[in-house]
Amino acid sequence: MKDNYIKSWLRDFWGIFGHELRTIFSDGGFLIIFFFAGLAYPILYNLIYKNGVLEDTPVAVVDNSGCAASRRFIREVDATREVSIAYRCVNMEEAKDLMQKRKVNGIIMFPSDFGEKIERMETAKISIYADMSSFLYYKNLLMGTEFVMLHEINSIQIERYNASGMTDQQSYQMVKAIPYEENIPYNRTFSYSIFLISAILMLIIQQVMFYGMSLLTGTSREENRSLATLPEDFSGHGMGRVVLGRGLAYWLLFMTISLYIAIIIPAWFGLPQRGSFQDIIVLLVIFLTDCVFFCQAWSSLITRRETVFVLLLFVSPILLFLTGFSWPTCAFPKFWKWFSYLFPSTFGCQAFINLNTAGGDLETIRFQLMAMTVQGMVYYALANIAVLVENWVISHREAIKGKRREVKGKIEERIEDRIEKRTGKRISISSILNKPIDSDI
Repeated sequence: MKDNYIKSWLRDFWGIFGHELRTIFSDGGFLIIFFFAGLAYPILYNLIYKNGVLEDTPVAVVDNSGCAASRRFIREVDATREVSIAYRCVNMEEAKDLMQKRKVNGIIMFPSDFGEKIERMETAKISIYADMSSFLYYKNLLMGTEFVMLHEINSIQIERYNASGMTDQQSYQMVKAIPYEENIPYNRTFSYSIFLISAILMLIIQQVMFYGMSLLTGTSREENRSLATLPEDFSGHGMGRVVLGRGLAYWLLFMTISLYIAIIIPAWFGLPQRGSFQDIIVLLVIFLTDCVFFCQAWSSLITRRETVFVLLLFVSPILLFLTGFSWPTCAFPKFWKWFSYLFPSTFGCQAFINLNTAGGDLETIRFQLMAMTVQGMVYYALANIAVLVENWVISHREAIKGKRREVKGKIEERIEDRIEKRTGKRISISSILNKPIDSDI
């Protein structure tokens, strides 16, 4: 009996695996998502942010102050790697015209009281305007002016301490009591592509798998088919073989995509590859397994094919932010921090950044690997429960319909009794409901 059960289990498992592969390759929508999103999106994002380091962004300056402090500020901004002073304008209208003609990508404006406020030891302000057709213009303009602003603040403080009778050394120690050296080990050039793409790559794997699997689930529901049941020629109907058989089909397909995304794309576009090949494979195996069960569990809630495209519009940016690539997770509100634990991408992106960008090893990402393992076990159980519930609904569908008809009949009978008491006539509710709208009642 045990040998027969094992043979039956393996036969059903292999049959489900083959059936799912045939379903996948017979659905045009899934193939478009798989090949376009899985293969093209990593290339598209890298092409968009290929020039991750932008230098000498041309800007216009409107100096309404004309003081020594503003001229010194302008010279120092022009000396930075990020910004180049291309035009000096008389007023804002001239600067706006240059920006509209795309001759400059930003404007720096000094108010007329800039020098006076500095002399009176008050807070002086400058205004910057950036061309937001590319985020890199904004980044360069902001970084260049902030670097100069911090240097100018230190210089002004030293001048004020000197004016009060302190020596240069005493003034410097007051401004910079603890000397420090800025060191950015993993992205020294402030490359936007290194900053962003490393997080996006792993998210693409999860999202493409979820949208593809949900598309097939929605299609089967619309056609009154169920991916939770086995074809009629299979002898067993176990939950585990359904989940694992379907999951293996997606796992093998997306392992090829994952190797392409995590290894070939970074090498192609010159992204950091500091993690060892073996460690990346271990990460992909655990991450993909987690994603497969995650997608099976949540896609069971999809009832229509087009629902997936509605989710596509707003879910991906939220999940990208929840990875913590741009904002420390310790600063997240509790709700969003716990909410982020629902998704494999949260731990997968963090692990990939620590492994491939920062040059860590498996010990460095041990927490993320353990979290994805636990998460995968939970979603495997939920996927089995989803199959069990759907099988129960399918097997009891006629009984459920019968109960509905019984309840409907009782309600109609009570309504007919009330009408008869009031009017003295017995009117059939079902005959009224079944009549055409334009017929006489």
